[in-house]
Amino acid sequence: MKIGIFTDSFRPYKSGVVRSIESFSNRLTSMGHEVYVFGPHYPSCEKEERVFRFISIPAPTQPDFTIPIPISLKLGKTIRDLGIDIIHVQSPFLLGRLGVKFAKRYNIPLVFTYHTMYDQYVHYVPFGTSISKRFIQKMGTSFCNQCDLVIVPTGIVEDHLKRLGVKAPVAKISTGIDIEEFDKVDSSWLRENYQYNKDETLLLHVGRMGKEKNIPFLLKAFKKILKEEPGARLVIVGGGPEENTLQTLVKDMELGEYVRFTGLLPRNRVIDAYAGADIFVFASLTETQGLVLCEAKMAGLPLVAIKALGAAEMVEDNVDGFLTNNSLDEFVDKTLLLIKDRDLRTRMGKTARSNAEEMSSQNQTIKLLNAYQSLLGKKEDDFQKSL
Repeated sequence: MKIGIFTDSFRPYKSGVVRSIESFSNRLTSMGHEVYVFGPHYPSCEKEERVFRFISIPAPTQPDFTIPIPISLKLGKTIRDLGIDIIHVQSPFLLGRLGVKFAKRYNIPLVFTYHTMYDQYVHYVPFGTSISKRFIQKMGTSFCNQCDLVIVPTGIVEDHLKRLGVKAPVAKISTGIDIEEFDKVDSSWLRENYQYNKDETLLLHVGRMGKEKNIPFLLKAFKKILKEEPGARLVIVGGGPEENTLQTLVKDMELGEYVRFTGLLPRNRVIDAYAGADIFVFASLTETQGLVLCEAKMAGLPLVAIKALGAAEMVEDNVDGFLTNNSLDEFVDKTLLLIKDRDLRTRMGKTARSNAEEMSSQNQTIKLLNAYQSLLGKKEDDFQKSL
């Protein structure tokens, strides 16, 4: 099978969407299928086989992100020459809409993965405050209803789309985790590299530093935690547009000695950071899945997360972690419970790893492949009926 991925976000940019594309693409390729990516160009990116880059410009509100210009005189010929069987778009915007155009033109089955609660991200759009969330919701619903299949990572997102009026078929297929990455880890790296003592409890957050990640909430919670548990430390892995703002906030809160910003790390070191931490903390209110939650579980970390959207399905409350209301005191109390009760931490961590194994990228890719094949079979049936 030949799959064309149309995405406004791709490496070297780092995000959950990019991780999802890479994970599925790698598995599909290993199964003998051909994956072609149509994405944005970055000044630092190298030419890659089966990756087609569009001329792009830097995003005004996000310097590390580029905006592709969805124009190509050769795209139609390229799609025909490659013999694309499925077009799978990853956003309802620029290249996503281009993918829709050519899927309709050549009668190619069209799949869309609803990665993001787009109405929660208007702050990244120039003059975005003038764009209503309701408008974004209507636009997203209309886009979904042009597709042959909409993929969602969690049932909560499926329910959300149906409430908004999505009538297209919806399938729940989460982004899987490459469990093989966690087979060989250096669990001592985090403490040794950043010189933490054995008696210090390491709280970990992994993700982009954007407003939607709600990291100031984590910092406020951590300050309260520190008053009761002075041996606690917070490690924040990742980069993003809010990095400088957050670092300034840490200084203003007089937490500089206790909070570590690692910046962007190589993938193997991200895995080592998971393996070397004690508890994973997560405060985002906008995640459709929260892939980092699955990765933390695979590393055997118990979790504390706000019960919102995808996180509500990724964490099994009181089993492999705690889900809290959007309450600072409740979040602090649950985190302190795990800090103080080492046995509980160990027990939940073991359960977390066991639960995470069900989310392997192999299993999730098989689900995706079955969905693709079902669509192709339907197209063939429709063709035969038209004869």
